[in-house]
Amino acid sequence: MVEARDLSLVFQTPDAPVTALSGIDLTIRRGDFVSLIGPSGCGKTTLMRVVADLAKPTSGTLLVNGGTAEQARLDRSYGYVFQAPALYPWRSIERNIMLPLEIMGMPRAERKERAARYLDLVGLKGFERKFPWQLSGGMQQRVSIARAMGFEPALLLMDEPFGALDEITRDNLNVHLLRLWEKTGITVIFVTHSIPEAVFLSSRIVVMSPRPGRILEVIDSDLPRDRDLDSRETPEFLEIAHRVRVALRAGHSYD
Repeated sequence: MVEARDLSLVFQTPDAPVTALSGIDLTIRRGDFVSLIGPSGCGKTTLMRVVADLAKPTSGTLLVNGGTAEQARLDRSYGYVFQAPALYPWRSIERNIMLPLEIMGMPRAERKERAARYLDLVGLKGFERKFPWQLSGGMQQRVSIARAMGFEPALLLMDEPFGALDEITRDNLNVHLLRLWEKTGITVIFVTHSIPEAVFLSSRIVVMSPRPGRILEVIDSDLPRDRDLDSRETPEFLEIAHRVRVALRAGHSYD
């Protein structure tokens, strides 16, 4: 789904260049759930923005869904879920989800059918006529996920979507997202600072170093797909979390 080879990105600033990414080699298979984890400022979001063609690499090669990142963007091959829900307060929940489909020129009947289907998939059936300000933060973020999936992309990019939520809500949304991944088989790239979240959600965890962002280790998870919150207490879960923690510590020591 994503193939990056020797990918680097240098930002030009008034005082000195800043190397955000350096020598990134990464393969993301179709159907993977890949979490990017590392300290603040290590380039996790920058790497996601490069995949989304919202930032241009300085060197290296990148393929997204078999073509260039620009072509993947033009083909609407990915959906993007931001840290904040970014919903229009004057549009109903249904009309927020339908907005990208309106822009695409999709017929009204199909827009409504897709909005209903993905609202049901994220557990918000019956909230079509509500407005964003009538929903909790966690419910708003579920709406943003439904909106990103409404045009049925091959890839879902999620930039720390649950970071501002309380722990209980975050746990519930982790379970919702995991079930959504199981049902749809969509490929997910997920940015997080949370080791338990990364281990719970992912089939593979990409550990990144402090800036300049490099990939320190890619850790495969053999946890079952039908895992639940109790899985976080198992020896298998704790072993993977330990591996992630050790890799993160090694990155800081190297820096």
